[in-house]
Amino acid sequence: MNAVELSLFSSRMQAICDEMGATLRHTAFSPNIRDRLDFSCAIFDQQGQLCAQAAHIPVHLGSMAFAMRSIVRRMDWQAGDCIILNDPFLGGTHLPDITLISPVFHGQDRIGFVANRAHHANIGADTPGSMPVATRLEEEGLIIEPVHLIKAYRACNSVWKRLRSALDVSAEADLNAQSSANTTGLQRLQELVEQLGTRRYKHALHALNDYAARMADTGLAGIPAGTYTGNDCMDDDGQGAEDIPIRVAIRIESGHVNVDFHGTAMQVSGNINCPLSVTAAAVYYCFFCLMPANSPASAGAFRNISIEAPDGCLVNARPPAAVAAGNVETSSRIVDVILGALAGAIPERIPADSQGTMNNVAMGTANWHYYETLAGGMGSGPRGGGLDAVQTHMTNTSNTPVEILEMHYPLRVLRYQIRHHSGGKGLRPGGDGLLREYEFLEQTSVSLLTERRRHRPRGLAGGGEGAAGINLLNEQPLPSKVTFRAQPGDRLSILSPGGGGWGSADEAGSV
Repeated sequence: MNAVELSLFSSRMQAICDEMGATLRHTAFSPNIRDRLDFSCAIFDQQGQLCAQAAHIPVHLGSMAFAMRSIVRRMDWQAGDCIILNDPFLGGTHLPDITLISPVFHGQDRIGFVANRAHHANIGADTPGSMPVATRLEEEGLIIEPVHLIKAYRACNSVWKRLRSALDVSAEADLNAQSSANTTGLQRLQELVEQLGTRRYKHALHALNDYAARMADTGLAGIPAGTYTGNDCMDDDGQGAEDIPIRVAIRIESGHVNVDFHGTAMQVSGNINCPLSVTAAAVYYCFFCLMPANSPASAGAFRNISIEAPDGCLVNARPPAAVAAGNVETSSRIVDVILGALAGAIPERIPADSQGTMNNVAMGTANWHYYETLAGGMGSGPRGGGLDAVQTHMTNTSNTPVEILEMHYPLRVLRYQIRHHSGGKGLRPGGDGLLREYEFLEQTSVSLLTERRRHRPRGLAGGGEGAAGINLLNEQPLPSKVTFRAQPGDRLSILSPGGGGWGSADEAGSV
């Protein structure tokens, strides 16, 4: 396969993922999927290796890439199947992220899989929004082990009955949207294989992975051989533990990268624990950012990256650990730790810390559920200043428009603005966070899972720290992780952290 043919093949594979995403977005019911775009789509080969993905949510896609092969081996597959799962210890991330996987056949030959993962605001937890400050996995909602939702084109009624007993009507509508997205991907992939033929399609996948591996080698070749260490800590786990360390040693040798988390704290009582698949997603993301532009996001890109993490530690937790915030908060800190270590090797390519949290806000009543993450400051780097009020690193969701929020829920947004002067100072200042203030129009249960409220985002090369985040209820401070009941007229304010600055501010006059 020549270079032009390979480029066209790669683009067509990614286009299938993009079309899957468009189908999911335009058929979904909930604002969380339709407006925030909290979903991801991908294609895998017959063994479960990643072939292509859309530019959706890094923590979704990296974790699927890590866990898919074990899911493929676990199940029996036939045409017309659709598997559903959310168990974080069997291929998921956290319970609100529900994954649907469909096999793709060409004749009798299974040629691969299409999959999508979407965040559901109601997964059956006792707390509306299904992001509780929990201590055990079962407290976080319905646990779905990999099971057939559809088998040989027939709906599995017992599974649907179980889902309906725990979820609401909007969740069922969103599951149907996810199924439609897989159907779109399945049809398009079958059309591509029909045009190429099975043998040529498999040859193209092999060529694509080899090309991705060569691009990865190019990116990794820019990192000098050696061992580079980094460390940081989580603010707290919401259950009394504070300053929980994450440590990493990155060994670069002969084109291979080993990422070792020995020295990281053991899993904790709170829900900031990570299954290893989420940790892998953060590792893959960091190194993929160092690869040349337009590198294919396929399994070949990660061939030479290995991960070690002690069993039962914070970043390789064992069941029944609670993990809701591990997916969103701890994954963000893992990125900070890895990039901090790499700054010792390639300082000219690494930015300061971004906000380091997703500022999770979950709320609702028996009648409605809502969840969103809030943007913050991007860390600046040697090539440019940080952006203001953007999602960074492990999340790529969109802003929920004020009009959508107020139209669907008994909420009023009083303020939504840049949090000026919250970015770290420096030759290149860090990006500013934002301020979002809600007024509750009825009694509402609210959960917050946030970080960087005690430990501020770090600057690099002499740059200043970003401002810490702040949570307020009626102007009174709230903990970083908390559940409370808001009364009509109460006002919740989230001030998200700023990004770290890069370079000494004293150098600004000499540039």
